[in-house]
Amino acid sequence: MDGDTDGAPARIDGAAGARRRFRYLDYVMAAFVAILLLSNIIGASKPSYLVLPDGSQWAFGAGVLFFPISYVIGDVLTEVYGYANARRVIWTGFAALAFMAVMAAVVVALPPAEGWPGQDAYEFVFGNSWRIVLASMVAFWAGEFANSFVLARLKVKTGGRHLWLRTIGSTFVGQGLDSLIFYPLAFYGLAGWPIEQLWQVVLSQWLIKTAWEALLTPVTYLVVGFLKRREGVDVYDTATDFSPFGRSGANAR
Repeated sequence: MDGDTDGAPARIDGAAGARRRFRYLDYVMAAFVAILLLSNIIGASKPSYLVLPDGSQWAFGAGVLFFPISYVIGDVLTEVYGYANARRVIWTGFAALAFMAVMAAVVVALPPAEGWPGQDAYEFVFGNSWRIVLASMVAFWAGEFANSFVLARLKVKTGGRHLWLRTIGSTFVGQGLDSLIFYPLAFYGLAGWPIEQLWQVVLSQWLIKTAWEALLTPVTYLVVGFLKRREGVDVYDTATDFSPFGRSGANAR
């Protein structure tokens, strides 16, 4: 059975979900990896700001406008396909980040052709990518797995009710860890990142990302409902091995 149905989804355990072939999982994974790569290499390097009513500036990382979408997709992955499938997608994203870091390092290190004026700008934007990607991998490892774990456990505890509670609650935990780890590891001590601005960005990232999750809750409901109907299943991680290094489909002992 390949999930080709629009009827009411059948409730299955996470181990069964890990062994099942799904219709849309590959597309969800592609979107997750694309947003993860683009938000880290393009958005994370640039701090921007909002002007507060008193005329002062509040700094935030430009990537916050897009990066939270990866957490929404992470919620959809765990909610629809279960923790084991989400774990596989997370590691796929890590592999893509690692390749991106190697590629950036090689391209920056190559001598520019004579007369090409972009080397300095290229090094400024991409020269720190190894540090950004390393910080991202550590932060995302902690944040995304925490997000997925909290959502999966809340789903079982609530019997599948109150989707908004587990998506926002898991994002609050996951994004908090992600922001607290990523920005200090990626930018502490760098020119253009004074310590006061750095902690402003950490706090604003956490709050804005969580607010994004809350704002996108209606979209999450629509996407989750569509995928559950089309896949024909609703996965509950009642006996799942939650280790990030566990095998897909393995049951907890």
